[in-house]
Amino acid sequence: MPANSADAAAGFEVVLIKAGRTKIRYPARLVGDDGTRVTVRAAWASPGVRDFGFVRFEPGDVFTEHYWRDRWYSVKEVRAADGSLKGWYCDITRPAGVSGTVIVSEDLDLDLWRSADGTDVFRLDEDEFAGSGLTESDPEAARAAMTALDELETLARGTDFEALLS
Repeated sequence: MPANSADAAAGFEVVLIKAGRTKIRYPARLVGDDGTRVTVRAAWASPGVRDFGFVRFEPGDVFTEHYWRDRWYSVKEVRAADGSLKGWYCDITRPAGVSGTVIVSEDLDLDLWRSADGTDVFRLDEDEFAGSGLTESDPEAARAAMTALDELETLARGTDFEALLS
């Protein structure tokens, strides 16, 4: 059901699951929900700085996070405290579960980064995915995850990437 203006101010909680355990929970503000995609905004939820080499996530960063109920990924637009765009961090996940004001996203160990100018696109954590055992325990999910990563990489290298989020 689409969000109305009263819903848009509602507090949400994002729960990220990895390997069957809650990795992190954090508060977020609902931006919109069209019934298929729910979008929330949240501050960087981990303590301190996380430096990937190609980008740093740090206190003050703001994430606009897009979760789909029917797609095997989520996309997070990352902005610095001054509002400048750092880029997009994409998690390969099972389709999001949304119940009331809780979004549950199960991380499948594959990630993709797209820089703000679109010139750098990196596939991440393929070694973690290979070691996760998903290809043996749930081959259908593993195939869906790889298909989603390939799809996102194609979108990220093209000019239609930002249209995905509008």
